[in-house]
Amino acid sequence: MVDFGKWPLFTLLSPLEVASIRQACVFGTCANEVIYTTDNDEVFAFGQNCSNCLGTGDNQSTMTPRRLDILCGKKITGISYGSGPHVLVCTEDGELYAWGHNGYNQLGNGNTVQGTVPIQICVELKKVMQVACGSHHSMVLTSEGEVFAWGYNNCGQIGSGTTANQPTPRRVCAQLQTKVVIAIAAGPTCSMAITDNGQVYGWGYNGTGQLGVGGTGNQLIPCKVVFVQQVCIVQIACGYSHTMGLTDQGYLYSWGANTNGQLGIGNKSNQLSPVRVETSERIVEIAACHSSHTSAAKSQSGQVYMWGPCRGQIILAPHLTNFICTDDVFACFSNPPVMWHVLSVEPEDFLTVAESLKREFDSEETADLKFRLEGKDIHVHKAVLKIRCEHFRSMFQSHWNENSKEVIEINQFSYPVYYAFLQYLYTDTVDLPPEDAIGLLDLATSYCENRLKKLCQHIIKRGITVENAFLLHSAAVRYEAKDLEDFCFKFCVNHLTGVTQTMAFWQMDGMLLKDFIMKAGQCGGFKN
Repeated sequence: MVDFGKWPLFTLLSPLEVASIRQACVFGTCANEVIYTTDNDEVFAFGQNCSNCLGTGDNQSTMTPRRLDILCGKKITGISYGSGPHVLVCTEDGELYAWGHNGYNQLGNGNTVQGTVPIQICVELKKVMQVACGSHHSMVLTSEGEVFAWGYNNCGQIGSGTTANQPTPRRVCAQLQTKVVIAIAAGPTCSMAITDNGQVYGWGYNGTGQLGVGGTGNQLIPCKVVFVQQVCIVQIACGYSHTMGLTDQGYLYSWGANTNGQLGIGNKSNQLSPVRVETSERIVEIAACHSSHTSAAKSQSGQVYMWGPCRGQIILAPHLTNFICTDDVFACFSNPPVMWHVLSVEPEDFLTVAESLKREFDSEETADLKFRLEGKDIHVHKAVLKIRCEHFRSMFQSHWNENSKEVIEINQFSYPVYYAFLQYLYTDTVDLPPEDAIGLLDLATSYCENRLKKLCQHIIKRGITVENAFLLHSAAVRYEAKDLEDFCFKFCVNHLTGVTQTMAFWQMDGMLLKDFIMKAGQCGGFKN
């Protein structure tokens, strides 16, 4: 659950208004501006309105939310903001809108006049998927994996090879010319990008090593970040003067300025190249914001860590908090307390029934049926199973023997797997380690539970390691989970040396092993 009360501005709204919020972004030099969308796809803004950043058509501040008619119904998917501030928004249809401060061409409309209302920006007729703002420059990522940038370019942050400002969107080429980019991020005057093979490129200001290229010279075109060992980066985040990257194995790296402990490496020394941050468990999310020195991360088990400046103190290494999400770290300890990304909120109107079902799962008091596995019982309700699962709807027909039984023996699946499956029918969630998720994937395939198959694949993807990668790949092939198969195959190729040294690799069925080796060879996996 999102506690909007952690951001003071939301106390200006009524409980009904807060309950209607589905996306929100708090920004500004003092976290004094807000943009949010509602459950009926309306868009509102309120706050100080510095440099017309609310997009309301005038420069008046407002404590009452004002609707941005141009954006209503557009289904916003991304919001980013600069220091002016200026604002970029992309929509589900790939449209791009900009408004606010424009003294350095950061709106991309060819002039330097402030934008008082959202205006649509054309990016060579491309579909925009992601947006990222530096202090006074802008970047977008298109559906074709291309990066475009414009605005202030005093340090080369546009990546054009010069330091001339760029008035309209220009594709970032050089080393990215033939690459497919999957994610972008921006520091105040630097830019970062991740390619589909997990490589990281940076350009722009590098005075404290935030580009991670081994020196402190500015880079006018994209330059590859060099890691000590081969890694595959899947997330990137830029702070005010530092950068963090997360690998597909859940390892966290950081580089750049460290006078505030923002790198989390146990000291205050700047790092010109990526350094691994020691964590006790796998990390699944990293968070930083270009307007602060705060850093945060979330682990696979849901633990939230923070480091950097903290109310007059400095935390030099990841510190475990009692928060449930990284957003809370920035609401409580970032200076200013802005949001590091667009905060999305799930609707709450279904929770009453869901919580009721969750409480009654495996309840002997109200159940009318027991499944017995490995000598242990799981208590359930026939009506719930019939409503939630077509397999059970068929099973509990009058001509099936199971319909008249009070106890049903299950031998095909293990107790943890079947327990997780029945619990999923009551809660819509799955809590299993990746290795057990394979068994649940088998069950979901047998019972034709397509959504459960997707959840299992998600668990497996987040839990993949060098040790279990080939085992998971084999399971994906066996259960015809093509998306998961492609993901595991790519991971295996990225970590081919380690994977080929595992027992799972050499104990695999000969034909499957042969197919993998042939496919890996065709995509160049053995070149090095």
